[in-house]
Amino acid sequence: MATALVSLISKQPVSADVGMTGEITLRGQVLPVGGIKEKVLAAHRSGLQTVILPKRNEADLEDLPKEVRKGMNFVFVDTVDQVIKSALEPDSKKTKKKEKLEKSSGD
Repeated sequence: MATALVSLISKQPVSADVGMTGEITLRGQVLPVGGIKEKVLAAHRSGLQTVILPKRNEADLEDLPKEVRKGMNFVFVDTVDQVIKSALEPDSKKTKKKEKLEKSSGD
C-alpha cells in the first residue's frame, strides 16, 4: 500500500515484474510475515521476476524448490525506503515512456 501511494504521488510506476510482501511499521521498518513459500510460489506462477521480502524472512527461502530460487531475484529489505528504491522503475524508464507517448500522440 505504501509503495502504491509513493508511486501515485511521484508519478513513478512500480515495475510490472515485481512482487512484495511484509508489514511496515509507522517508523518505516519492514517486519517479517508468514506464508513466504506460498507467496513466492504464487509470484513465480504469475511470471514475476523479482520479489521484495523482509530481511528477517530470508531463511524461509530454504523451503522453496531450487529451480524457483534460481529463476527469481530476491531483494531483502529492512526499511520502507529500500522497498521504494527496489520497486519503482528508474526515472530513465519513466522519461522514455513519456517521450514515446508524446511521439505517438503527436502523429
